[in-house]
Formats: sequence, structure tokens, C-alpha cells
Amino acid sequence: FRGLSRAVRSQSSFAVHLAVAAVVVALAAALRVSVVEWCLLVGAIAMVLAAEIFNSAVESLARALGPAWNPRVRDALDMASAAVLVAACGAAVVGLIVFGSRLLTLVGS
Repeated sequence: FRGLSRAVRSQSSFAVHLAVAAVVVALAAALRVSVVEWCLLVGAIAMVLAAEIFNSAVESLARALGPAWNPRVRDALDMASAAVLVAACGAAVVGLIVFGSRLLTLVGS
């Protein structure tokens, strides 16, 4: 659990993802989503948080290598960040699928 604790305490982007996850969970509870939809939402949240932790691990290793510029380190950092972006976009799509029609109905009434 040390790695999870470090991510929560030292990574501001992880805290942002946790806050968004809390909003998603609250919204899902309020809208009474189905069990299958809960599974999709929890899977999407876990995917984003895991990607963020992997990204933070790569960033930590890059800092440990020192301040010298290295194109391979840059590439690794870029790819790890891209993984977070892909996970977040996928989670957003899941959120739109699960919440989209419900929120449109609420806004329309």
C-alpha cells in the first residue's frame, strides 16, 4: 500500500483523478445505475488511477536518473503520459454512455 499512499500524497494529478472518481461514484449512486453500469464505471476509474500510478512511477524513475536530457527518457515520459490520456478518454466515453441519456433527461425536464 506504500505506492498507493505515495501517489495520493505526492501527485496532484492523482488527487484530481480521485476527486473526479468521487463525483462519478456519487452521480452513479444518485442516478441508481445498474450493476453492469457500476462495473463499467469502477473498471474505468480503476483503469485511470492505475495509468496515473504507472505514469508517476515512470516520472519518479526519470528523476532518479538525474537532470541530464535523454531522448529515451523523454519518450518514456511521453508514452506514460499518453497512457493516462488514453485511459481518461476511455473513461470519459464510458461515463457518457452510462450517464448521457440520464443527464439529458434531467436537463430536458
